[in-house]
Amino acid sequence: MSVVIRLARAGTKKRPVYHVVVADSRFPRDGRFIERLGHFNPLLPKDNETRLKLDMDKVKAWLAKGAQPSDRVSRFLDAAGVKKREARNNPEKAVPRKERKAQAEAAAKG
Repeated sequence: MSVVIRLARAGTKKRPVYHVVVADSRFPRDGRFIERLGHFNPLLPKDNETRLKLDMDKVKAWLAKGAQPSDRVSRFLDAAGVKKREARNNPEKAVPRKERKAQAEAAAKG
C-alpha cells in the first residue's frame, strides 16, 4: 500500500480550503483518508500564520513510515525545513511552441 501526504479539497464553490491528509494513493482526492495532519487556506495572504497549519510531529512520523508527500505538500515541508525538496528542471517549458515545433522538424530532417 503506497501512502501519500496530499491536499484534500474542502470549502464551498470558489472558496477553497484544503485539508492536509495522509491517504492511500488509490483513494480519490477528497475521499477516504487515514489521518488529517493540518489545513491550508490559499485565500489568506502569504504572510499570515494561519494560512498553513501542520502538526509537524505527525508529519515527521508519517515520513519516517515511508509516506510520500505530493509536490505541493513537499513545498510546504521544504519551507518549514522538515524535508528538502529537489529542484525541478524543465527547459522545454520555457521555449515557445512554434519554436519548439520548428526545432523538432529541423532535428528530424538533419
